[in-house]
Amino acid sequence: MEHLDALDCSPAPEPVPVGLRPQRGGSRTIGRLLPWNARIVLADSDCLFCRIVAGEIPTDLVYEDELLVAFPDISAKAPTHILLIPREHLVSAAELSDDHAPLLGRLFATAARLAAERGLVESGFRLVTNAGADAGQSVDHLHVHLLGGRKFGWPPG
Repeated sequence: MEHLDALDCSPAPEPVPVGLRPQRGGSRTIGRLLPWNARIVLADSDCLFCRIVAGEIPTDLVYEDELLVAFPDISAKAPTHILLIPREHLVSAAELSDDHAPLLGRLFATAARLAAERGLVESGFRLVTNAGADAGQSVDHLHVHLLGGRKFGWPPG
């Protein structure tokens, strides 16, 4: 058993999880709502939205909880244009499984609540998610656009 003595069994350094780092700048600290036993998913360090969730890029949050954050789109396509993004890094809807049902329920319920808070329910609002480049996805992190405050045409595009 002497060969086992040569093994380094010290613990590996812990990666820094999404949502636990304090936000630098901006108006709010993103990670403060996570419960002690929250499931943490590591960020993709090249992902713009993971960097927002991690607090590396400041933004004005309009909503946050342990599953998602929401903030105004900087390239708004309507008077109301809010992005809702999961804290978990998922590239697109193509990666979703039945295990994501609680996340999707929260995402759509939150979008409806944000629309109601902005007076969009009576006139209508649109929820959009794109999966893949040909569909128009420009950030490889699942997100839903909440759009409202103007009339939209059909078909979109």
